[in-house]
Amino acid sequence: MNRLGVAMVGLGPASLPHARSLMDLANLIDVKWAATRSEASAQAFARQFAFPVTTDIRAAIADPDVQAVLVLTPANAHLDIAEAALAAGKHVLVEKPLETTLERAGRLVAAGRTAGLRLGVVLQHRFRPASVRLREILASGGLGTVETASLNVPWWRPQAYYDAAGRGSFARDGGGVLLSQAIHAIDLFHSLLGVSRVVASQVRTTALHRMESEDYVSALMELSNGAPASLLATTSAYPGSPEAMHIVGSLGTATLTGGALKVAWLDGCEEAVEAEGKSGSGAAIMDFPHDAHRALIADFAAAVAEGRDPVVTGEEALETQRLIAAIIRADPTNRQPV
Repeated sequence: MNRLGVAMVGLGPASLPHARSLMDLANLIDVKWAATRSEASAQAFARQFAFPVTTDIRAAIADPDVQAVLVLTPANAHLDIAEAALAAGKHVLVEKPLETTLERAGRLVAAGRTAGLRLGVVLQHRFRPASVRLREILASGGLGTVETASLNVPWWRPQAYYDAAGRGSFARDGGGVLLSQAIHAIDLFHSLLGVSRVVASQVRTTALHRMESEDYVSALMELSNGAPASLLATTSAYPGSPEAMHIVGSLGTATLTGGALKVAWLDGCEEAVEAEGKSGSGAAIMDFPHDAHRALIADFAAAVAEGRDPVVTGEEALETQRLIAAIIRADPTNRQPV
């Protein structure tokens, strides 16, 4: 298979697991450009990775040797860059969330379908081995009927994190803990179990942070089979703990904590999948292995080569963003944009 020519756009912290993954996947992917508007970011990136670096984003996208563009910028730049890439005939892999609002996210997904090109979204928790195994168990009916489920994301971010320009703002990020941190766990939860309705929610900003958007959310939900479910997501739980999903079935219970899975069946049998590493739940935001990123990027490259959709499509990411919007709207006291 010919190597896929790729341009990375956006060289901030989010680019690091991608760059490491692309180094691992050099037999499949040829990084033609690593692009950013910031000369300082370009120089800092070049000191870590031996990829060609440029501050001319348009030229990188237009390069005829580039077949796909990885959009790794803050959310508010995703639509414009993706539209430019799609218009140039390039496939697109975009970081989460799709965009800052549902309207812009919908436009991005529609642009991908209209262009007839591959659009993937970086929601890499679906590729963790423990997540893959849990999906297999649920699909086979191994837990029986799901009776109830909960999702807890008790993360921590210090104030210094939100003091960075645009962090936690609606204009740049589109929101707070839901779109920027908990979206990975929410996407996995929704893809495994389905959420048909948000019954009620509380969306707040605690006294621990000075920020525009939310750092605490709790919600009661209804799964696709009608069973009750709950959510708690925050970045105010010092020092931060791995996210945890708890699924109670008629045949047993599964607990997914970070990247570790434990299943206990009523007949006494048990199964466990160990985690690959940490989950970035504390102040060290990039303290996690890049294995899941590597698997997601490899799937995207295979999807382009095989002419199929990637595992995480734009439509699925849009459904996750719609669920987040529904959680926000379910709090009658909250008026933040979605």
